[in-house]
Amino acid sequence: MAIAPTPETTTDNRLTDEYIAQLRADFNSHPTAQLMQNAVTRNGIDLISRNHSVVAATDHSFSNLLDSWKVTNQKQSGRCWLFAGLNLFRPAAMEALNLKKFEFSQNYTLFWDKFERANYFLEAMIETADREIDDRTVAFLLECPLDDGGQWNMFVNIIRKHGIVPKYAMPETQSSSATRKMNEQLLARLRKGALELRSCLEVGIASEQVQATKNKILEEVYRMLCIHLGTPPTEFDWQWNDKDKVFHNDGEMTPLEFANRYFQTDPSDYVCLVNDPRSTSSYNNTYTVEFLGNVVGGDIVKYLNVDVPTMKQLAMATLLDGEPVWMGCDVGKMMDRKEGVWDVDLFKYEDVYDAELTLTKAERLEYHETLMTHAMLFTGVDVIEDENGQRARRWRVENSWGDENGKKGFYTMNDSWFDEFMFEVAIHKKYLPAELLAAWDLEPTPLCPWDPMGALARRS
Repeated sequence: MAIAPTPETTTDNRLTDEYIAQLRADFNSHPTAQLMQNAVTRNGIDLISRNHSVVAATDHSFSNLLDSWKVTNQKQSGRCWLFAGLNLFRPAAMEALNLKKFEFSQNYTLFWDKFERANYFLEAMIETADREIDDRTVAFLLECPLDDGGQWNMFVNIIRKHGIVPKYAMPETQSSSATRKMNEQLLARLRKGALELRSCLEVGIASEQVQATKNKILEEVYRMLCIHLGTPPTEFDWQWNDKDKVFHNDGEMTPLEFANRYFQTDPSDYVCLVNDPRSTSSYNNTYTVEFLGNVVGGDIVKYLNVDVPTMKQLAMATLLDGEPVWMGCDVGKMMDRKEGVWDVDLFKYEDVYDAELTLTKAERLEYHETLMTHAMLFTGVDVIEDENGQRARRWRVENSWGDENGKKGFYTMNDSWFDEFMFEVAIHKKYLPAELLAAWDLEPTPLCPWDPMGALARRS
């Protein structure tokens, strides 16, 4: 069958055959394009654009190093924020327990986050039931009602309400380590539930009956979660042999009792600092994101926006005081996963393509080129002194991707990368100066639900 030619038009915005022929001729005459084509088609862009001098110059030693433990592994799940949160409190627990190896149950926190977030979503559907189904907020909520990701305040909400258990008391399951299929079924039930609730409200059913309908949906969600993740314990026996082979027995404990005893610091005492440079006048102001949360009645997600030097100073002060730092970043940018290196000049993509790719951090946020994608821990910092005092040269990062990449799962972030791709840290209030503590008490300005400052909670 012959293919009919594209009809001629009289507009000036079409891609003409002449224009495409010129592009081909320009490519063929370009001084490096065909050479790069040969290289990239056989080896991939990262191998060809990799800046060897950056990797060679990146030392993995640190003047201040906290970690003496093995990394954890979230596997095929988006639970980085939960792993990072639990790992933040793990060193102090290991010291209190006199153990070399210990993990809190990440599956337990996953269960309660999923269940609480199901209720949060259904309540949002009730709240927005008077809006059209194609309203942007409603459509956004339906798009991502129960993702794996989360934010610092959401982690705090789960710990404060449900406590925590040691890993043996609720171990990993196939679905906790690979959440996609479980999430698909939960999303199907919640979207059907959204239809049921909106239909009830559309015909004017009494609020008591609406809540009864919601509770029936939650009953089924709870059953689905138990099938996939196991039933969360209400109490458990806690006994252990420490690294000196001494036996200890705390007897029967509830998850809240365990959290109160082995979380050495109250997670509510941390302030979430972000760097959002879209408007520098927004520094030292607080923000929240509409419809971002997990526990109805819990704390809202709240940020204090600060400039990069302030964020670095407070993160460094925390590390120098012997405490890890929970943080969120755009993990995939300028990263060599195998070597475990981040640097802003790690890949010379522009040189390969002979094309302009660079945007400022603010422009990348505005034009959807960057957002928070992953949470991890800072567990070390390499500090040098110059005429301006102490500054960080590089940062040690504990990831939760297992020990096969980087330095047995630990990565090195050169300080240049921090400026461009770091977005968030959780810092204890004791490290904040008075002016930031005062700013933290300001009423937060709400950002729209799809704002990139909420992206970490939307990662599946």
